[in-house]
Amino acid sequence: MTELLEKKYDELKKLLRSYGKVAVAFSSGVDSTFLLYAAKEAFAEAHNVTESIDSSVALAKNVIAVTISADFVAEREKDEAGSFCKEHGIEHVICKASLTDIAHFSENPPDRCYYCKHHIFENILKIAAEHGISAVAEGSNLDDNSDYRPGHKAIAELGIKSPLRECGFTKAEIREVSKHLGLPTWSKPSFACLASRIPYGNTITSKKLEMIDKAEDLLLSLGFRQFRVRHHGDIARIELMPEDFPRFMEDNVRMKVYENFKTIGFGYVALDIKGYRTGSLNEGLSK
Repeated sequence: MTELLEKKYDELKKLLRSYGKVAVAFSSGVDSTFLLYAAKEAFAEAHNVTESIDSSVALAKNVIAVTISADFVAEREKDEAGSFCKEHGIEHVICKASLTDIAHFSENPPDRCYYCKHHIFENILKIAAEHGISAVAEGSNLDDNSDYRPGHKAIAELGIKSPLRECGFTKAEIREVSKHLGLPTWSKPSFACLASRIPYGNTITSKKLEMIDKAEDLLLSLGFRQFRVRHHGDIARIELMPEDFPRFMEDNVRMKVYENFKTIGFGYVALDIKGYRTGSLNEGLSK
């Protein structure tokens, strides 16, 4: 780890300690795992404890992780979140969310994320308050400023902390420090909310989200790492890294994907020749 990143990481831990206590919105992704681990280290250092029962006791008073359980969250992500918290002695709270409880979510307008984040973080704030915690932190990084992110407005309105952005961490830097710290997520592919696979204006349903989840699980089982399965009605549009195109087109792989996607409920299966990119469904929005 470079001297600059070491300094940034120390600044992050100092910032987290300044909250006194913190509830971390924890998805088990690259960013939130890094943030939660930093919070764990920050408060363990503050209490001068090491990896032990004493550390867990100190953490219980200062750090909790809150994970959303909803149809738009992949099941494997929730399982990984639970395993990480258990391994590190961090209290893990599950916050359930329903599609019908989030205003305008099912209608899927371009600012869907605003309504979703507002609803979710209002509930996380309540959970934090029940634990005597006033500060809630989430894991967006500096690179997130370059894409359309209506959820940031909700985060700002509710006073949610974004320490990784505040300390100037990019995604690449988070991965680099995570690798240095031995976190298993340092090379984990980026996966967003399953609802982000459905074009704006198309109704979001539990059935569609289930289809996407099963389709992406299949691609993972075949060894693909970074991808998206976009739901266009009867059509599944697969975004893969271009270097994965040759293997995908091998007969045994291509036909297994086609047959399984048909079983899942898709009528047609298409490979996007531009390849994987984040926020591809934002490309049609006016700037």
